[in-house]
Amino acid sequence: MARIFTWRGRTIEQLQSMKIDEFSKLLKARPRRAIKRMSPSYRSLMAKAEKARKDGKTVRTHIREAVILPAWVGMRFAVHDGKSFQELTIGPEMLGHRLGEFAYTVKHVVHSAPGIRATRGSKFLAVK
Repeated sequence: MARIFTWRGRTIEQLQSMKIDEFSKLLKARPRRAIKRMSPSYRSLMAKAEKARKDGKTVRTHIREAVILPAWVGMRFAVHDGKSFQELTIGPEMLGHRLGEFAYTVKHVVHSAPGIRATRGSKFLAVK
């Protein structure tokens, strides 16, 4: 038997049929406040996402602080990480989080071994 995904006691279909102010009542305080005080750039992102949903395209955005809404589940976003755009597909478990949480700005640096004559001990090694 397949398990039905629920978020705070509601299925995805129920969440997608809600209006934004009804959905915001299910959120914690900080994301609820961000939705309540929606900036003009956030409004334009919502309009862009609605248009992209109809066209089936990816939404490119710099708005990392946007709270993920139920209408966006299944959509593809390209979120700017400071250098490039990182593609991500919105899943139901991402609801209530910010877009920027899934597009990391700092990558793990892996250093290689030191080169020839990089350390005092390598002075005595034979050069190939």
